[in-house]
Amino acid sequence: MEKMISQAWPAWNGTLRKRSGGWNNTTYFVENSAHHAVLRIYDTHRDRDKIKFEHAVLQKLGGLDLPFKVPVPICTPAGDTVVQLKDADGKFACLFKYIDGDSPAEEENGYIESFGQAAGWLSTVLSDINPELAPVYKPYYELRPAYPLCTSEVILELCLKPPVPFADLAPELNMLYEAYDNIAVSLTELQELPHQLVHGDLNASNLLVETTDHRQVAALLDFEFCTFDVRAMELAVILSGLLGHAEEKAAVRDFCRGFSRHIRLSEAEIKAIPVLMLLRKVDVFLHFVTRYLEGTDEAHVLQEQVKLLSEDIFQLSAGTSLILEILKEEQEGA
Repeated sequence: MEKMISQAWPAWNGTLRKRSGGWNNTTYFVENSAHHAVLRIYDTHRDRDKIKFEHAVLQKLGGLDLPFKVPVPICTPAGDTVVQLKDADGKFACLFKYIDGDSPAEEENGYIESFGQAAGWLSTVLSDINPELAPVYKPYYELRPAYPLCTSEVILELCLKPPVPFADLAPELNMLYEAYDNIAVSLTELQELPHQLVHGDLNASNLLVETTDHRQVAALLDFEFCTFDVRAMELAVILSGLLGHAEEKAAVRDFCRGFSRHIRLSEAEIKAIPVLMLLRKVDVFLHFVTRYLEGTDEAHVLQEQVKLLSEDIFQLSAGTSLILEILKEEQEGA
């Protein structure tokens, strides 16, 4: 790995320190006496076009005066931002400029209003950006094209006749199948909502807060899944991630207050938020089912995700009305 950096990015050669966490990529901090950088290795696909689209968006954002930072890809001497690793099964790697900041602790919530403001600001900016490339990732509502291994028959068999590794999770899988089945009837209607570029995966693990003030968001990270999608999906993804928060009601209100300073959703978009939140959970489920079927993950990973996602869906069914009430209040008061 160090040899690869010295060849592809000679000015940034240094020691590597692996960062923990992350499902889809492996991340290293690259450090030497003059530079700090972040090396990302894409573990779950070998699609250069996906990365090129992500980098095109980031390069556009990097040229703007934003109140927060985003990752900036570092070019090789040849002008490339993506390098293919010959000794790592053809995986792709890229280098980003290091951004100062801290990952928020799980129990922290003081940054959530700032997060809402940053997400709203980003949504506004993304609506005007043209990466001049076609997005590769499908919008959330195109579930079947996005997950070709997850046919209706496969999901039915997994959820209602679970194989041995998942036999003890029959109630949870049944709940996930019901969500999967229910969401299907709403997908066509979502296509009529306003569309634009969206980050698509904003959550606490994909941001940094200021080291000196954890109430302020310093950076929004990981634009891998950025694509053209329903505008309100950005908000729905984040709200669905606040389910089960220790101070859920306050967190939802703080986020919606910050977000509403920049984005005013239509009545149809607000009405669609519960469906979009459920769609997010179903999408994550299919994502991990695909990883299991491909052999990327062992059974224990999908087992854990089934437990988490079924609990999220239960909380979502109980908390949707409150989320909508808060969102409408903050949108009207903005």
